[in-house]
Amino acid sequence: MIEKQPSCEDDREPALLPVSEARRRLIASLQAVSDVIEVPVADGLYRVLAEDIVSPVDVPPQANSAMDGYALHRDSIPSSGETRLQVVGTAWAGKPFNEQVCTGQAVRIFTGGIMPAGCDTVVIQEHVRCTAGSTDEMTSIDIDADVIAGKNVRQAGEDVAVGQRVLPRGRQLHAADIGVLASLGIARVPVVRPLKVAFFSTGDELCALDEHEPGSTLAPGKLFDSNRYTMAALLRGLHVEVTDLGIVRDNEADTRDALLRASSDADVVISSGGVSAGDADFVTRVFHEVGQVSFWKLAMRPGRPLAYGQIGKSAFFGLPGNPVAVMVTFLEFVQPALKHLAGMHDLDTPVFPARCLSTLRKSPGRVEYQRGIMRLDDQGELVVESTGKQGAGRLSSMSAANCLIVIASEADGVQAGDRVQVQPFHGLLPG
Repeated sequence: MIEKQPSCEDDREPALLPVSEARRRLIASLQAVSDVIEVPVADGLYRVLAEDIVSPVDVPPQANSAMDGYALHRDSIPSSGETRLQVVGTAWAGKPFNEQVCTGQAVRIFTGGIMPAGCDTVVIQEHVRCTAGSTDEMTSIDIDADVIAGKNVRQAGEDVAVGQRVLPRGRQLHAADIGVLASLGIARVPVVRPLKVAFFSTGDELCALDEHEPGSTLAPGKLFDSNRYTMAALLRGLHVEVTDLGIVRDNEADTRDALLRASSDADVVISSGGVSAGDADFVTRVFHEVGQVSFWKLAMRPGRPLAYGQIGKSAFFGLPGNPVAVMVTFLEFVQPALKHLAGMHDLDTPVFPARCLSTLRKSPGRVEYQRGIMRLDDQGELVVESTGKQGAGRLSSMSAANCLIVIASEADGVQAGDRVQVQPFHGLLPG
């Protein structure tokens, strides 16, 4: 009888590390980058704040009108019926009315205009009756008891108060954040320096696109290297500094040279392929020699042969060679690790409950990440269905999907109609 060794075809393999424990070890082993640089606020998009941002000013700086209308004091509002107010001037945005306004008076005011002294209420222009003088200039308005005291006024500091923490350390800046910073008069922001990431693919069978003559046929056994282009695109979305080391051929010397060269400068080194237990899996062999292995085989599918640890001062991820497994392991492990290294606190990917429309095959023992298409049905319920066959080499199924269907380790398949957890690519795939 053949004594079979553990493999990725096994439903249960006691030596496999649970995904939750692997994530715990991963984050616990990483120390966030402490190097801080200052950049112009216009260049701050997608950078990670290295310090809390505290407002140096009130926003808005003075009480101002939220509408076009007339500024007045609440004591001028009649308790019943109507009353007439004298219009004594105009307050424009950027050109205030600088005189005291008394009871029985009003000032024409436009949106953003500073509230004149003595005014605490704005009545919109559609709710007054205007009376013009001999020069056709407005001399008075009539208002009624329906005017609400204090309405249509933006108070000083209503949006942001001086001394208020506006943005926390560890926040990745997005477009609205850039606008907030500019509104506070902050021209430069302290951010974490970009992470340095080196990556490469392994395999004698791989052919780079720039080495292939367009229109020619690949030699038998050769494949186009898709993994390196996938990794480059995923890393570009995370706004890190990348070094593409190309394709490393299947031999121990080249593999060792690539790992040592990459780890000499990069914060993170990522490879794809060569991490199983075969004779040609040189990444596994060399990593165990030159690095400190934290974990190697995980209870997940796809992505069982995921190697992680340290080579010198660099974190190393040896991703599987199958294209879908590359994407899944990147999203589930590499992406949160890079966020943690950059000082970000929000590492969890969004997960939502959905009703599955497909029957999904699975055996207990591993977490499975199957490709799915999620949508809202006619009743507004979130539903998901499989993209079809789930082989780890079917990269087109990842392109067709918009989410991962996450099936718990203990689950024994999914029946149509069952509730499942989905991770949408929006917010999961970097961009």
